Amino acid sequence: DAVMHMAAETVVEYSMTDPRRYFHNNIVGGINLLDAMLKHEVYKFVFSSSAAVYGDPESIPIEEGHLKLPVNSYGESKLMFEHILQWYGKAYGLKHIFLRYFNAAGATELLGEDHCPETHLIPNVLKAALLQSPISIFGTDYPTKDGSCIRDYVDVIDIAQAHILALERIEQFNGRAYNLGNEEGCSVFEVVEAARKVTHAEIPVKISSRRAGDPAVLVASSKQAKLELGWKPQFAQLEAIVESAWKWMRKHPEGYSA
Repeated sequence: DAVMHMAAETVVEYSMTDPRRYFHNNIVGGINLLDAMLKHEVYKFVFSSSAAVYGDPESIPIEEGHLKLPVNSYGESKLMFEHILQWYGKAYGLKHIFLRYFNAAGATELLGEDHCPETHLIPNVLKAALLQSPISIFGTDYPTKDGSCIRDYVDVIDIAQAHILALERIEQFNGRAYNLGNEEGCSVFEVVEAARKVTHAEIPVKISSRRAGDPAVLVASSKQAKLELGWKPQFAQLEAIVESAWKWMRKHPEGYSA
């Protein structure tokens, strides 16, 4: 038996104004889960962590050993829970692996993104295409090639595969952390352009001020996951990720409520 723990409060902007909620749900809730596992003698745990644990990175691409200084309480909550897991491992024999997602995106035929509120870039850009409305770009004065934030987008199917591989190898690589990303940075403007190509919509942009807690650049080094877990991402191209999300959104314009 094993647990894959993916539940969490994840909106970076909200974590800056309501850290109590993030620490309570992401840490206290997680501890309750760990205690329930011990009670029922379940000792294998794959944790959905985040690139947010690194904060503003000093070097790109980011390797797992990079300094961890979160700049928002969401990232802090993920890092704190990683530490808690390490202590549970030492004290109670809980085998665990951390998977540090970069920007999860994309969809399958049956499953897509439907958050309330929706804060992820790709579904918001596609919703703008669907509704023929502008998309807000938060900050164009970052020290990047076009002034917008740069992120590393990784498909949910590839993330799911990484979880299976982690569970299969948890005995061998107990306690390890792995970055999950495509090792390629895409700016907000590049995501908008990819969405224009996929949807054939104009998608006007609206420039807004920066959001609190957003690092300028987050790009993964996923070499360790590839080497040790045998992880091989199948959806490395941004347009392919956007296209899968677009197909789902066209079938579910109102999300899961439709």
